[in-house]
Amino acid sequence: MANRGEAARVGVAELRAALPEPMRDAVDAFERHLRVERNRSEHTVRAYIGDVVSLLEHLRRLGGATVADLDLRVLRGWLAKLHADGAARSTLARRAASARTFTAWGLATGRRADDPGQALASPRPYRVLPHVLGVGEAGDLMDLPDDTTALGRRDRLIVELLYATGIRVGELVGLDIDDIDRRRRVLRVFGKGSKERTVPYGLAAERALDDWLRLGRPELAIQGSGPALLLGSRGRRIDQRAVRRVVHDYAQRLPGAPQLGPHALRHSAATHLLDGGADLRVVQELLGHASLATTQIYTHVSAERLLRAYTQAHPRA
Repeated sequence: MANRGEAARVGVAELRAALPEPMRDAVDAFERHLRVERNRSEHTVRAYIGDVVSLLEHLRRLGGATVADLDLRVLRGWLAKLHADGAARSTLARRAASARTFTAWGLATGRRADDPGQALASPRPYRVLPHVLGVGEAGDLMDLPDDTTALGRRDRLIVELLYATGIRVGELVGLDIDDIDRRRRVLRVFGKGSKERTVPYGLAAERALDDWLRLGRPELAIQGSGPALLLGSRGRRIDQRAVRRVVHDYAQRLPGAPQLGPHALRHSAATHLLDGGADLRVVQELLGHASLATTQIYTHVSAERLLRAYTQAHPRA
């Protein structure tokens, strides 16, 4: 039985196939633009295309046949319908951003004479502060994997590296052994848009890395393992789903902790760095954020933690 993600992809494919030919051609060209010229990830391309197909299907139902038939009224009507169908503010904001990217591309490629997306407003998504582990909780999580087994050594390295570096789960699974400079204790990471950056890691992660490379990885490695740093139970490069499951399963063993995934360790690393006095721009560079505004959410997390500590501890709070 297909899962929800697969069903959604099938639905988009069917809607895309039912579009008039000029619209289908535009979607195909836009997809190539995202993949080749913008070098967007598979996940991002899939999200953009799903949004654009939804928009063009709405236009088709209104009698439109080409991208040139899009106007601000159609764009606003599409968002209004999504809102009426129960779409969240964050979903509406993302879809509006996809529409603006698409209409700007249409103008740049001569498919339109104007760009109605420039005038399209969208609701600001509610900013939900990420869950952050306490320093003690993070330490407890690092100690949970059984480092007497190959898989336990791998799991220990997974949680240590995610917390030590704040890298994304996709960046973690993409690491090769040669991406690690053990003398300087830094990783070479390829982030969004294949942008390369260098990220340091600490002594605890180095000990977990040494244990894995000497004792754990050789037990799991097979001829097809290649240069992958982290391996699955069958000896191939581990995938993101397996890493999420690893982090989630160990986090469930922490008393009182909510359901957590790898991103919670990224949030925790950033917050603890700022709590410890790290400069905001340094944290931005470590996390690979294109905009400082994205990193600034962690200052709010730190401020909230500071306020809670003050309220609990100060006699005149």
